[in-house]
Amino acid sequence: MAVFTKLSFWMCALALAVTSMTTSAKQTSLDRVAVIVDQSVILESEVSDLVATVKRNAIANNQSLPSDRALRVQAIERLITTHLQMDMAKRMGIQVSDPQLDQTIANIAAQNNFSMQQLRENIERDGISFERYREDIRQEMIIGEVRRANVRRRIYITPQEINNLVKLIDEQGAEQAEYKLGHILIGLPPEPTDDDIATARNNAERILERLNKDGDFAKLAIANSSGAKALEGGDMGWLNINSMPTLFAEAVQGKSEGELIGPIRSGAGFHILQIQGLRGIEVVKIEEVKARHILIKPSLILSEERAKEQLAEFRQQLIDGEAEFEELAKEHSADPGSALRGGDLGWANPEIYVPAFKDTLASLEKDEYSQPFRSSHGWHLVQLIDRRIDDATDKRKEEKAYQLLYKRKFAEETDAWLREMRDAAYIEVINPADAGES
Repeated sequence: MAVFTKLSFWMCALALAVTSMTTSAKQTSLDRVAVIVDQSVILESEVSDLVATVKRNAIANNQSLPSDRALRVQAIERLITTHLQMDMAKRMGIQVSDPQLDQTIANIAAQNNFSMQQLRENIERDGISFERYREDIRQEMIIGEVRRANVRRRIYITPQEINNLVKLIDEQGAEQAEYKLGHILIGLPPEPTDDDIATARNNAERILERLNKDGDFAKLAIANSSGAKALEGGDMGWLNINSMPTLFAEAVQGKSEGELIGPIRSGAGFHILQIQGLRGIEVVKIEEVKARHILIKPSLILSEERAKEQLAEFRQQLIDGEAEFEELAKEHSADPGSALRGGDLGWANPEIYVPAFKDTLASLEKDEYSQPFRSSHGWHLVQLIDRRIDDATDKRKEEKAYQLLYKRKFAEETDAWLREMRDAAYIEVINPADAGES
């Protein structure tokens, strides 16, 4: 398989066969102008190179192609938009340095498990010089920057659009979601009296209480359930949300693995469910920390060493019970956002903090005070108040919806932007006969 079919983003761009600019091609005396684009030109050699590249890729991928005439028209259109974007890049001063280019090519090689030498050999095996390949990659990087700079500001995504897409994702996900359910039924007689109902409800609540105290679900199901799967420990197996009883489907929505549900009343009695497994559902859990800190910033008056010593003194006062954290923070902390709250930073994902702060929090036990430590903001004394696991599934869904909307709108706006740019440009395609060719 040709190397263009293997490599990732930048190589996919090459698979689309965008050629390098005219400055990278050696022109012969027989070369001629094929297209005039504003103040620049597209040479016949560029058109021929692009057509040859497309044909080469088509052979490698076993693809059929239209006529040479149609292929030439498409190649010219591609080169026009390429030239327009590169001309705009020059006006905007967008460039890609050699070190940036080298790093990108090294990443391409690594992503495809190639050494740089192997990448070079694969490129040259396809009849392309490595220098030409480098300039193609540089051009694609520049065009990417130009598009992002000009298209991004045209995109606006409303909260309502995000909410609507999240709802659609949930509906689609619900059809694919499967739950492994445990079921205990405390049954009722055909015509239950009030006493029968009260007794069954009490039995169900008693069993639920035992389950919440780490009772064995299967054992309790075998001993107490009137359900059809009692002898299997209440195991109902894997059920699609649409294949389980409506009463159960409504009850399990939004619940997590291991969660107990019930008692739920139906005509048959009182049901207790346990979600013993989930698949086809993305659940994102993150750890959050609650902390408070005192920040001291060194200055011309306050040395680094003195700032560190001051926090060490505060720490000892707190351990000895001679001071209150809130009062010290309000009086001394240089962090205006938290000082008025006694240094309280609230619940947060530790990833939002700078590395030194995040790493220190990770090393602390609940209620423990850190030693004074330095971050890019200054010297800190921090106390970890608590940790918790937060369900970030909804946030993840919103992020996913936003990214899907952004990707779709970026593609739409890119097409519109390119059309507008082309419509505003002076384009003249020179026919071979007009150029005096035989």
